[in-house]
Amino acid sequence: MKVFDVVFSFFEGWIDPFKARDDYEPPNKFLGYVWHYVSQVKWAFVALLIYGFVNAIVEAIVFSYVGQLVDILTQFEAQGKHSTGWDGLWLEFGNALLVMFIVVALLRATIVTFGALIEEQVIVPGFFMLIRWQSYKHVIGQSLSFFQNDLAGRISQKVFQSGMATGDMMISLLQVIWFVVIYAVTTAGLLFALDWQLGLVIGIWIVVFYAIARFFIPKVRDHARRATESGSTVTGRMVDSYANIQTVKLHSGDVGNDPILDAMKEHQKTIYPFTRTLTSMRVSLTVVNGIVICIVAYIAIDLWLLGQATLGSVAFVLALVLRLQLLSGRLLGNLNGFFRNVGVTQNTMGLVAKPHDIQDLPDAPAFKFHGGEIEFKDVSFHYDKVDGILDDLNLKIKPGEKIGIVGPSGAGKTTLLYLLMRFFDPEKGHVLIDGQDVTKVQQNSLRSHFSFVQQDVQLFHRSVFENIAQGKSGAKLDDVIKAAKLANAHEFIIELEDNKGNKGYDVQVGERGVKLSGGQRQRIAIARALFRNAPILVLDEATSQLDSGVEEAIQESLASLMSGKTVFVVAHRLSTVSKLDRLIVLDKGKIVAEGTHQNLISQGGLYADLWSKQTKN
Repeated sequence: MKVFDVVFSFFEGWIDPFKARDDYEPPNKFLGYVWHYVSQVKWAFVALLIYGFVNAIVEAIVFSYVGQLVDILTQFEAQGKHSTGWDGLWLEFGNALLVMFIVVALLRATIVTFGALIEEQVIVPGFFMLIRWQSYKHVIGQSLSFFQNDLAGRISQKVFQSGMATGDMMISLLQVIWFVVIYAVTTAGLLFALDWQLGLVIGIWIVVFYAIARFFIPKVRDHARRATESGSTVTGRMVDSYANIQTVKLHSGDVGNDPILDAMKEHQKTIYPFTRTLTSMRVSLTVVNGIVICIVAYIAIDLWLLGQATLGSVAFVLALVLRLQLLSGRLLGNLNGFFRNVGVTQNTMGLVAKPHDIQDLPDAPAFKFHGGEIEFKDVSFHYDKVDGILDDLNLKIKPGEKIGIVGPSGAGKTTLLYLLMRFFDPEKGHVLIDGQDVTKVQQNSLRSHFSFVQQDVQLFHRSVFENIAQGKSGAKLDDVIKAAKLANAHEFIIELEDNKGNKGYDVQVGERGVKLSGGQRQRIAIARALFRNAPILVLDEATSQLDSGVEEAIQESLASLMSGKTVFVVAHRLSTVSKLDRLIVLDKGKIVAEGTHQNLISQGGLYADLWSKQTKN
């Protein structure tokens, strides 16, 4: 019904999980981490806290009605008015029955409805997603080394878990645990009012319950943390296997050497002590609850036999205690879930709240492009090694100059480009663009001035259109097609069709573009660079997977793309860079030669040797 949709929509709109923030990094301390997210929507949790308190009071009152009804019916029968039926009963006790009806049928339903709306329409979709989105935004800002040193599946699982674990933990704390605590205290108060012995038994039971929880819960939390860590490793390895399915199928003969099997066995080992602790906890509570129920029943019946309690009071006591016993099981289960989520939250926090390796300085200005003059001054970078990669490198590039970078594998060619785009920070020295140190300007504004095509083409499991227009909202199909034609990709794109019936630019390319050939993926990556049309162009083996005919056609498009831009081209195929303004020859992290193609040939040395070998082949 529309009226329900209006109510649902009203509550669902209370939280905007995607509201932009200046800082997405949470503290790396548990309480600070949780409060970082909770404080953004604290009024929702205050509402849940109030709901849990009121609901517990009402629940205890409802169970007190059991005793009141028994006393009313006993008194009504003792007065000999049984034959008058409902009319007589209503005439004698109508007001009390009406209050009971209002509380049980109307007030209780209203309170539960409010609690359900807060939990299911506000916190679950809003708060859960808020944490996931902000966690994603923080993690995506990590350096390349962060992602190179971990499994993508493991990272994504922890980011997704962060919302559910923290949200479930808060719901358990404020709705269930808080509810049962208030209910237990209220029960103890009601029983104390009836007889101090009953209240004392419940008080002792609360203390014993606390002791059981204090003994077992930390064990549950620790086991949960270890199980979560091992579980995320399983997920990460599974994703890694699915992403490299061809290699897995080719080498799947030796079942005993399966890393997924090893990870699952290790995960199972962490589950056994976890479940043993849970079983011991449940058995201990059941034994204690059984003893408490028997003692309370004995005291209540004894009071009745002594004439100090009515049958209604006995019924009330037993109903209240039986309900408390059921709730204690629920409480322990939720304490288990609560601390399990504490363990998961602490586990995910270690990754989600990790500070960025590469950060913008406070109040860092936006990068301003003034032509594209680039300078590397005494730059060293070793990937945490003692030596190698780049050592005290100096290089200056004029605005609009076209630079080719060549050299053997491991010479530092790609590393030089990564430092230029600030994927890494130099360990020593400075990288300057138009006089601006790249480590002192905003990263996003810096990289927005680069177009980058690399040999290891990175495509998303999205449409061809989305892959070419990556990062550009409101992109027009005509502009995408124009870029695709320049990249010699339009002809094969319009022939594409996927298993869902999508055609052309709407075709989903599969994870990492697996549905396309290497040459097709590379042409789409070149089309992306052409579409972006940034003033600094970086090509890292951009045409290595293309056949000579296609490469020749694309080179003409790249030549027009290079016009007016500062360009870096890394290539093993020296014919690709032979016509550029200047060639830089790197070897073991140092510049060993530089000049035009003809200059370097005439000088001899490493470049001339590489050229000689390639032309002979």
